[in-house]
Amino acid sequence: MKVMYDPEVDALQIVFNEGEIESSEEEVEGMIFDFNEEGKVLGLEILNASKKVDNLDGAEFIREKARA
Repeated sequence: MKVMYDPEVDALQIVFNEGEIESSEEEVEGMIFDFNEEGKVLGLEILNASKKVDNLDGAEFIREKARA
């Protein structure tokens, strides 16, 4: 997974899976999901990110333990 923020265009991009984007859908205004041909989510782009996300200077990845 990759998390990238571009302050010039104020966009936060989260790439979950590498692959060729088949389609993109703006489910919520300013939030664009990218899908491959099988419908798997490849990534998410958040436009005007500084207005929607706190702490764009750092990211923390937490993997929770599997629940029994």
